[in-house]
Amino acid sequence: MTTLTEEETLDGLRDALGALKDREQVAERLLVSSAKHSFDPDKELDWDAPFEEGKWFWPPELVSLYGTPLWHRMSEEQRIDLSRHEAAALASLGIWFELILMQLLVRHIYDKPATSAHVRYALTEIEDECRHSKMFARVITRGGTPYYPVSRAHQNLGRLFKTVSTTPGSFTATLLGEEVLDWMQRLTFPDERVQPLIRGVTRIHVVEEARHVRYAREELRRQMVTAPKWSREFTRVTSGEFARVFSIAFINPEVYTNVGLDKREAVAQVKASGHRREVMQTGAGRLTEFLDEIGVLRGAGRRLWKASGLLA
Repeated sequence: MTTLTEEETLDGLRDALGALKDREQVAERLLVSSAKHSFDPDKELDWDAPFEEGKWFWPPELVSLYGTPLWHRMSEEQRIDLSRHEAAALASLGIWFELILMQLLVRHIYDKPATSAHVRYALTEIEDECRHSKMFARVITRGGTPYYPVSRAHQNLGRLFKTVSTTPGSFTATLLGEEVLDWMQRLTFPDERVQPLIRGVTRIHVVEEARHVRYAREELRRQMVTAPKWSREFTRVTSGEFARVFSIAFINPEVYTNVGLDKREAVAQVKASGHRREVMQTGAGRLTEFLDEIGVLRGAGRRLWKASGLLA
């Protein structure tokens, strides 16, 4: 299949979800939304307020060990402490992922007209992601936990991925990193059991990430229709591998050691936890349904997604 021009794409071309939308019109709407609903976390959040005693740093149902035999043996204080470390580990994962995303966005717009709304919105999203990464770093420090980097192997895989990824592969990975965390954060920011600072961080991230998801979804639809066949096949396989890496990296095992638990026992119980599997699959459900509809979840790629635990 040959790559189609923009004009051909707009001339009645459709996918399983309907007619493709005008790229510039989508970007213009997102730029207007960005102007109205963007936040400066340094000013919006009360970073000096003390943490409230007895409140969680992540909803307990979303903590990895929830419902396991080990969870039932833990004290309430230890459970809350685990939520503090897991929130920091997720923030650390978010920084790693957003650094990759920013580089992928720069690659995407490198040879596109700098005056287009599509490029201007990509630059706006990069601005958002810079603020998010700084916000995540600050909340880790404020929580008094270590920074939890991904493993050296995953660090190197990320470096390889952002070097060889095709455009549709880049936007598929973008959605994977954004939508699972977004689902969790939408449960977190209205939850009054959770620390106000964490709720504020997740609220800002949810509002701004909604635009990022829209941008990525619309572009991925376009790419899966217009990209050459080899690129679409490569996207299916690489996205499945990235899903596998992402699911492993989602919780850093060092959090268990740092709250006084046996790391091996904790990891084994998380792997065996039906509740945790349901949480991850539910969190990815909206995304995997979308990817299935536009033709990403096929062949070997689908098998890799199932192996990741994110697809039933």
